[in-house]
Amino acid sequence: MNIQKTENFNFILSAIQTLKQKAYAQVNSTLIELYWEVGKYISTKTIKENWGKGVVKELANYIKMQDPTIKGFSDKNLWRMKQFYETYHQNEKLSALLRELTWTNNLLILSSSKSEEEREFYILTSIKGKYSSRELERQIQSGIFERTMLANEKLSETMTQLPQDINSVFKDSYSLEFLDLPQKHKEKDLQKALIGSLKEFILELGIGFAFMGEEYRLQVGEDDFYVDLLFYHRDLKCLVAFELKIDKFKPSHLGQLEFYLEALDRDVKRDDENPSIGVLLCRKKNDEVVKYALSRSLSPTIVSEYETKLIPKKILQDKMNELYEVYKLDDAIDIVEGER
Repeated sequence: MNIQKTENFNFILSAIQTLKQKAYAQVNSTLIELYWEVGKYISTKTIKENWGKGVVKELANYIKMQDPTIKGFSDKNLWRMKQFYETYHQNEKLSALLRELTWTNNLLILSSSKSEEEREFYILTSIKGKYSSRELERQIQSGIFERTMLANEKLSETMTQLPQDINSVFKDSYSLEFLDLPQKHKEKDLQKALIGSLKEFILELGIGFAFMGEEYRLQVGEDDFYVDLLFYHRDLKCLVAFELKIDKFKPSHLGQLEFYLEALDRDVKRDDENPSIGVLLCRKKNDEVVKYALSRSLSPTIVSEYETKLIPKKILQDKMNELYEVYKLDDAIDIVEGER
């Protein structure tokens, strides 16, 4: 097949695929709109005419009897449609976005999220990341919302002063259960496993990360240095250097990463890009030690830990609650001292 013919055929194939995607999006949007209207109707009837689960079950049986070809309107699904409408009908911002998600993804978010903030987080990230139901389920099970919120609360002053908005980009801990690493492993094993599961790792990192290389070479004078993993973040418009440590965080770890960031900014960063960011990925960390270590650092750095198994969401939620309680106590102390 000649080049001209191949280009013509690819044009037709691309047009078909694009129109198929548009058609699917329209069908999905119409379906969600239908579920919304059914949920609204049932919700109204439960308030005005005291419809209960018994009446809804009768409705499901009636639909099935009248038209057996109609699927997806069991009494449980009808009740979910009611819950779907009641959850979002007072939030114009979110209700306008729901049509961009599949019903399966909407149900995953609805059943797994405990707050409006969490629902908004998963709706926005699902749309932006175009998550399949399997990918979204993995993100929810890994507690990506809690891990991201924890990271937001622990950003150093240097990080908050960057020209770009880094809120909700990084995580306090990274879940690497997909690597299937043994409890004891070497840094080379970790790096090799991450490269071998790059697609899964980028999904875990989040939207916007593009891989640039492993053992990325930096030449300073006559000496060579190597960044474990280098990424570029499209939204932040900056390089992101990952250094891997299989032991607990030590303040001495920061020196090497700060040097790499300086070299990246001097020799690799382009003029129209923002300052490079470093992520020190450790096996474990003491938040108080990290806080002290970063308080004098002028380099934009995140210190995160990684887990080889999924962390139960309950543990992550408890950590968030503990952190919020500490902030409440600090605020109370500030108020008291201000009144003196």
